[in-house]
Amino acid sequence: MAESDAIRRYALEAAVEPESIERARARAVELGADPISAAVGAQIAVVTAATAALNIVEIGTGAGVSGLWLLHGSPRATLTTIDNEPEHLAAARTAFTEAKIPPARSRFITGRAADVLPRMNEASYDIVLVDADPEGVIEYVEHGLRLVRAGGTVLVPRALRGGAVADPVRRDPITTAFRSLIQETQASPAVLGALSIVGEGLLQLTTVPSEL
Repeated sequence: MAESDAIRRYALEAAVEPESIERARARAVELGADPISAAVGAQIAVVTAATAALNIVEIGTGAGVSGLWLLHGSPRATLTTIDNEPEHLAAARTAFTEAKIPPARSRFITGRAADVLPRMNEASYDIVLVDADPEGVIEYVEHGLRLVRAGGTVLVPRALRGGAVADPVRRDPITTAFRSLIQETQASPAVLGALSIVGEGLLQLTTVPSEL
């Protein structure tokens, strides 16, 4: 095993998942929801904690796994979760109830993100997590950057597409979109961007206040 592989494996295995999230993960796997890894979940929890986030949006519920990680980092936050799969939203509701998340701290919206996001108030959220249809990642990130306040953060798990983004031979539309997203945001003066390679990868984009 190469040293880099050993480091990645160690980082993956080092993440400790709360029992409530473990239960949500098992349910998500049964539904085929493909939730984020515990390693990425721990990273987004740190971001929400460091941000002291109070208003969070997630695009794609992961049947409750990502939402529980977000709220794990910021226990006073209110989470709005959007998904076009009613079954995944129902699983998330169950996961939140089991984790004793007060009903007032969560809002579930059934529908296509492309239809829902344009109706949401801009500059009103601390964190936006984008984990939905990869075909629409650029559109969703654009909406996310519009929705977060100055200094807010957009989080994009699976940004490395299983290593495909790093392979110059891969030029399919989805891989190309993620590659362009990473390159353009890293070069943009409007955001501070960082790409983590732990787990399935996590792109972090924090908006820069205009006075800077």
